[in-house]
Amino acid sequence: MNERILVVVGAVNMFIAVCCGAFGAHGLKKMLSEDLLAVWHTAVTYQVMHALGMIAVALLMPKFGGAGLTWAGNLMLAGIVIFSGSLYLLALTGTRILGAITPIGGVAFLAAWVLVAWAAYKGMN
Repeated sequence: MNERILVVVGAVNMFIAVCCGAFGAHGLKKMLSEDLLAVWHTAVTYQVMHALGMIAVALLMPKFGGAGLTWAGNLMLAGIVIFSGSLYLLALTGTRILGAITPIGGVAFLAAWVLVAWAAYKGMN
């Protein structure tokens, strides 16, 4: 993804996260148990953090360039889909097995941030 696409995807994910946060606070509050509402909140929190992360990565691309930041942005998006997506589904359906794929998204987030750090380190030389 180039910088422009990454900002668009990040902004769209922020929009979705705000909608999901509002839906959780108002629409799901009386429908879900406190446990499942906490799962929903975790999904929203990580989606927000990594949507902002995608925008930050896009802003860093002109300074540090390279494939590492492109991969970081892609991994943040994959992490949102897998991590937050599986938690949203778990909260809505109560299907606990969905929690088994959540760590894959977490690993994508971790790898993305390692790539951001690596790109910044390489750019300092």
